[in-house]
Amino acid sequence: MREGGKILAGIMKELEKMVEPGIATEELNGAAEGLVLTSGAKCSFKGYEGYPACLCASINQEIVHVAPSGRVLKEGDIVSLDLGILYQGFHTDMAVTLAVGKVLPETQRLIRVTKKALKRGIKKARPGNTFGDIGNTIQRHVESQGFNVVRDLCGHGIGKDLHEEPQIVNYGKRKTGPELKEGMVFCLEPMVTAGDFKIKKSKDGQGFETAAGVLSCHFEHTIALTKNGAKVLTVL
Repeated sequence: MREGGKILAGIMKELEKMVEPGIATEELNGAAEGLVLTSGAKCSFKGYEGYPACLCASINQEIVHVAPSGRVLKEGDIVSLDLGILYQGFHTDMAVTLAVGKVLPETQRLIRVTKKALKRGIKKARPGNTFGDIGNTIQRHVESQGFNVVRDLCGHGIGKDLHEEPQIVNYGKRKTGPELKEGMVFCLEPMVTAGDFKIKKSKDGQGFETAAGVLSCHFEHTIALTKNGAKVLTVL
């Protein structure tokens, strides 16, 4: 999984370079699929519960799982790219949110806060803590900055299956939920909104967006738990 995570992180870096005003999300999907297949891996999402693409590309108020299309990115948009690969029998999964050209300072702050929330969640991931400790840390950081965490979507265990137990919410109370144990592998993925956290299905019927139409941001890493704490697998 460490090897697969490294491959996935490399593919995501290539996709990040392509994000600019004027590119359609289906072009990003085509590039993602080509890079996945060239690397000797398979797309985790394609065909999963009927999902039609390799990449998820969610724009502005869209949170996750929106299928790529002919929609073109515009200056000032933000786009969340979510990609999973299957490599030698094991899945890894990661997501980033990127500014398209120049964005408003408050939009940039939303991205920064979400990224830091993930970093803080990863720091809490060590044996003896609980999943509630992670969720509480993420929630407190996000809400202290005036934003909200999405309640109805969550992180997850990962391995031979793309989505495994447990479900890992981005909110909660300390010392609640399952205890973290050495050898666990899971995905932490804070999804943060610039307003109300309620969600609805997106127009394509695949993804989710904020019910109030406010901006949303998403970062995700696959991590393995060692006796010394979290080892991020989806990095170069």
